[in-house]
Amino acid sequence: MADLIQKAPENAPGRYYVDLTCIDCDLCRETAPANFARDDDEGHSFVFHQPTTPEQEAACGLALLECPVEAIGDDGG
Repeated sequence: MADLIQKAPENAPGRYYVDLTCIDCDLCRETAPANFARDDDEGHSFVFHQPTTPEQEAACGLALLECPVEAIGDDGG
């Protein structure tokens, strides 16, 4: 489960976030490209845009469920 204490600083404020346990597998960026991006310098993903549509919300939820290291969190905010 993602850890708020290890939350990547690049994440946009809001409900979803990626923590620093991300292994840069690209799955979240493929699943929800409107919401996840890659920090090329640090080699991990982050949420650059919180979901604003039902489709984006569903894609972020799916990315959270599919993450192989559970690095995506949902703080419910």
